This record gives sequence, C-alpha cells and structure tokens, in this order.
Amino acid sequence: MAIVAVVDYGAGNSRSVLYALQRLSVDAVFTADPDTIRRADKVIFPGVGNAGSAMKKLKNTGLDTVIPGLQQPVLGVCLGLQLMCRHTTEEDTRGMGIFDSGVTHFASQAERMSGLKIPHMGWNVVDGNKGHLLSGIPENSYFYFVHGYFAEVSRWTTGTTDYGLIFSSVMEKDNFFATQFHPEKSGDSGEAVLKNFLAL
Repeated sequence: MAIVAVVDYGAGNSRSVLYALQRLSVDAVFTADPDTIRRADKVIFPGVGNAGSAMKKLKNTGLDTVIPGLQQPVLGVCLGLQLMCRHTTEEDTRGMGIFDSGVTHFASQAERMSGLKIPHMGWNVVDGNKGHLLSGIPENSYFYFVHGYFAEVSRWTTGTTDYGLIFSSVMEKDNFFATQFHPEKSGDSGEAVLKNFLAL
C-alpha cells in the first residue's frame, strides 16, 4: 500500500487534510521525521499561518532542505504553495525556491483591490486545466480560498484566479504541485484535485 506523508510543522490545516484523505480511504502518516517523509510514496505539505514562523520551524527540523530534494510527488497547499516559492514579503521571508516566483500581499496592489476585502476568503473560480491537478475538472470550477498573500503568475502556473488581479492558484513543476486554494475544503472539485494527485 502506498504511503502518504502529511508534513507536520505546526501549520494550521493539517487535520482537515487528514480527514479529507480518510474520506478517500487513504491512510496517511502525520510526521515531521525527515526519513519517513523521504520514504513516503507521496507527500502533502499543507499550511495556514505566518510564513516567517513556518519557515523557522521547517529550518529547525531540516525540512527546508528535505522538501526541495524530494523525488516523489509533493503537493503544497495554501501557505505550502507560498513557502515553495522563492520569496514572500510576509516578514521578508526566503522560501524554498522550488518555484521561481514571488509572493506578495494583496494590499500592496491597493488600486486594484479597491472595494475588495482582504484576505481573499470564500469560493472563487480557477481558470485553466492544462496541468495534472486540474485534469478532468471542468473549466471555471469553484474552489475555497483563505489567504492574504498571493503568488505571481509564472511559467509554473497551471491555474489562475481573479481577485482584483490574476494570481497563481495552481502551480506545477516536475514532481512538485501546489494549490493556493484548499482542496480539502472545496467539495467535489477539491476531492477531484486530491484524487488526481494521489493517482500520479
């Protein structure tokens, strides 16, 4: 049976990810142990919270270097996506650089965000289905978001969302995949994303 490791680094939404996997009859191990993560068939890197403190926790366990070196499929979720990028303006935090993309706060684009609430919270459309994660999912399907920072669109972007500006809501590079939305909270469409990842 395939082993799915969910990375434990004290970032918020891990339990909901584990429950979503249970609904798919997937046994997952919740762990911060580098060797267990390296041996896993697939790795999910979730997260909700502050980028600066999250990176400190990753560095304390050595996971900041373990995760970029993984060869199996890896899925980053929400803060996980942002920490897989090069840099975030949240506490001027250097990310893991898996995706050569910057992350910044919506408020930095005040003119575009006029009249829109920050953080971006609730259901929104994801446009684009050229990558693996969105395969078979109808164009312009809705997913659930909760975030104040966004990743710029780059060559690794396979799905975008419009919230005053266009940002990366899905990113893929080699064996690394990431969503800004929460698939574990996104109903049937989110379940389809998780199934696509687990089928890799």
